Amino acid sequence: MKYINFFEKQNVSKLCYGTLSLSNLQNFDTLNNKVKLLNYAYSKGINFFDTAELYDNYNILKEFIKDKDRDKLTIATKSYAYDKNTAEYSVNKALKELNTDYLDVFMLHEQENGNNFLGHYEAVERFMKYKEQGVIKHFGISTHKVQAVRDSIKFKEIEFVFPLFNKNGIGIQDGTINDMLDSIKKAKEQNKFVMAMKIYGGGHLITDAKESFDFVNEIQEIDSIAVGMSTIEEIDANICYLENNELNINIKNKIRNQ
Repeated sequence: MKYINFFEKQNVSKLCYGTLSLSNLQNFDTLNNKVKLLNYAYSKGINFFDTAELYDNYNILKEFIKDKDRDKLTIATKSYAYDKNTAEYSVNKALKELNTDYLDVFMLHEQENGNNFLGHYEAVERFMKYKEQGVIKHFGISTHKVQAVRDSIKFKEIEFVFPLFNKNGIGIQDGTINDMLDSIKKAKEQNKFVMAMKIYGGGHLITDAKESFDFVNEIQEIDSIAVGMSTIEEIDANICYLENNELNINIKNKIRNQ
């Protein structure tokens, strides 16, 4: 496993487990089997996990982290909070349902631009108070839009930027892959932490998985890569891509048949 520096933490896996793939929005397997996947990923060195209030899967992560050293895990979540009350609701829900005392990263979900961010600023102010208290360690945004990444440099509150990014620009709503890369570079110049999402274009690039992974992995401004994984073979394949290892025939066959 390759590890990165993450603010005050060290040894955070560059590969982040995107847990939308384990939510009931996408996956109807049992809780026990979903937890087994997280434990398998953890045994392989993955200690970075992304979730969201929308995914409604905090119960899975709660079960997973209950016997772990919390300080050795990095958990990011997000919500659509827009004012003080919704910010408090979202943070308290996450803390309670994850059974944790703090959140490593809290993001505003699917931000569009700076004006959109300002429209949520009452929530941002409440998140900053949580940050002062140590309840939230770092704050950021997730987005499918170039403009949101570009505008992130205007706001000191935004430390963590989580944009959609893949080699064909699939899903970018307001520009090209080159536009998004340019914005990411500008954000990185301001010391934002950048994590890429949907590197396989929502499944459209899965037949070019290695090429798609390499494209993102080779961009130095991208600190980490979040990938949704729903089988052991997918976990193994993405770790192989990260480490530039060849997939064995068993993994190839299983991935091909899914």
